[in-house]
Amino acid sequence: MNIILLGAPGAGKGTQAVALVKEKGLAHVASGDLFRDNLGRGTELGKIAKTYMDKGELVPDDVTVKMVLDRIAKPDCANGFLLDGFPRTIPQAEALDKALSEEGKSMDKAVSVAVPNEQLIKRLSGRWICRGCQAPFHMVDAPPKEAGKCDHCGGELYQRDDDNKVTVQNRLNVYMKQTAPLIDYYKGQGKLLEVNGNQPVDAVSKEMLAALA
Repeated sequence: MNIILLGAPGAGKGTQAVALVKEKGLAHVASGDLFRDNLGRGTELGKIAKTYMDKGELVPDDVTVKMVLDRIAKPDCANGFLLDGFPRTIPQAEALDKALSEEGKSMDKAVSVAVPNEQLIKRLSGRWICRGCQAPFHMVDAPPKEAGKCDHCGGELYQRDDDNKVTVQNRLNVYMKQTAPLIDYYKGQGKLLEVNGNQPVDAVSKEMLAALA
């Protein structure tokens, strides 16, 4: 099964992706991880992507499509994959459909995780990450035992450039303008499944898996 996970920044797509790939035995293809991997390896695509990510803007389609298509062509995606963070625009969705069609493949379902805008801002602007082990914390919902220090490895906590309030609002504005239309796109194909993301993580996972059963 090939699945697309949709939802605004902060909707919890990454967390739900972990549950889905484990239950369904899929390869997890996260666009954010692809960007960071390319940057870490010093590729030109990674450097270009970061200049947009740091401003909370979408990476140009040609850059994103190239990285994703290269990834899903790898052997571990042969039996199904979960796309997390891609596509983000209608042109990307169309490019993906075209590329898969040329290989006799297609996306099976698009799962949309819905969360109110005010909750998204609260989630994102309070998020901090450990520089050492990358463990996530939240200043309101899951604060560290000691301010600025990771509970797990003692590493320094930092806030990503795209998690400050100004950039968060910009990211949400970009999502509503360019990414939200994907909901209608996949609904028109009869592939859309909508779940309530404004509930405990386990409840979201249970609802999502039931919808995909």
